[in-house]
Amino acid sequence: MSHKLNLIASKGATDYALLDCGGGRKLERFGSVIVDRPEPQALWRPRLDKAQWAKGNAVFSASGEDDEKGKWRIDKPVPQSFAVNVSDVTMLCKLSGLWHLGLFPEQQPHWTWMVEQLKRVEGEAPRVLNLFGYTGAASLIAAKAGAEVTHVDASKKAIAWARENQSASKLDAAKVRWIVDDAAKFVAREVRRGRTYHMILVDPPKFGRGPDGEIWDLFRDLPNLLGDLAKLLVPDRSAMVLTVYAIRASALAFDQLSRDALAGMGGDFESGELALKSQSGPLVPTSLYVRWASGA
Repeated sequence: MSHKLNLIASKGATDYALLDCGGGRKLERFGSVIVDRPEPQALWRPRLDKAQWAKGNAVFSASGEDDEKGKWRIDKPVPQSFAVNVSDVTMLCKLSGLWHLGLFPEQQPHWTWMVEQLKRVEGEAPRVLNLFGYTGAASLIAAKAGAEVTHVDASKKAIAWARENQSASKLDAAKVRWIVDDAAKFVAREVRRGRTYHMILVDPPKFGRGPDGEIWDLFRDLPNLLGDLAKLLVPDRSAMVLTVYAIRASALAFDQLSRDALAGMGGDFESGELALKSQSGPLVPTSLYVRWASGA
C-alpha cells in the first residue's frame, strides 16, 4: 500500500482564472465576470496594481471577522446568472448574497481523477455518490461520463441550483437523483439497504444543519460517516475523495482518519492540499484532501 502527502496546484476549472491574489484578497474571472473576493490565506502583497484590480465587475466586502458575511458592490453590470464551462458541463454562477458563486474551481483535478477512476468500471454503469454536493459540478461531470449519480445536499436552494445547471448542460436525460437530506442519515439508510457505489465524493462543511435541523460537526461526525461509507464501496472497484475546507487542521489528520475507516480494504491513498495557480505567480491554498482507490 503506497502513501504520499503532496500538493496539487492547478489553474482551476476550464473557464476560470485566478488573475491575482494578495493582501487578503483574490481577483478571479468566472466566465466573463471578474470578481474581487476575500482570501485570508493570501498574506503576501498583490502583484498587479490597483488600476488592474479596479477593472473587475464586483467586489465582496466582508463584515466583521467573518469573511463569508457581507455584501457585493457591483461596479460593472453582472447578469443574474452567468455561464462557466467546466469539463464540458455548464455551471450557472451567481452573486447570490454570500461570497460563493456556485462553483469551487480548484476541484478540477479531483473531477479529472474521478472520471479516470470511473473508466475502471466494466460491465455496468458506474454508480457515484456525491455527498454535500452543492450545485452539482462533480455530479454532472460524472453523469456526462456515463455514471448513475446520487447527489445529496441538505439545502433545497442548492439542489434547485444544481437542477438549473443540469438543464443548462443539456443533461436532463442523465441519470441523476437529486436528494435533499441529511448526509449522515442518508448514508446510514443506504448501508441498511445494501447499496454500493464505485465512487464516493465527500465535501463536508466544518459546521452545518440538515433539512430537519440536524447538526453536523466535522470533528465529531466525520469518523462515523467515513466508517459507514466504507461499507458502501464496491470491493476491488471503487474510489473515494474527501475534501475539507477552511479549517485549522492538518492533511495528515484526515489521511490517518481515512486509513482507519478503510482499514483492511487495501488500495492506495494520496493526501495533501489543493491550491490554485494565479496568473501573476503565487499559489493560493484552498483545501485539504484524501483520495483513495482500491487495487486493480
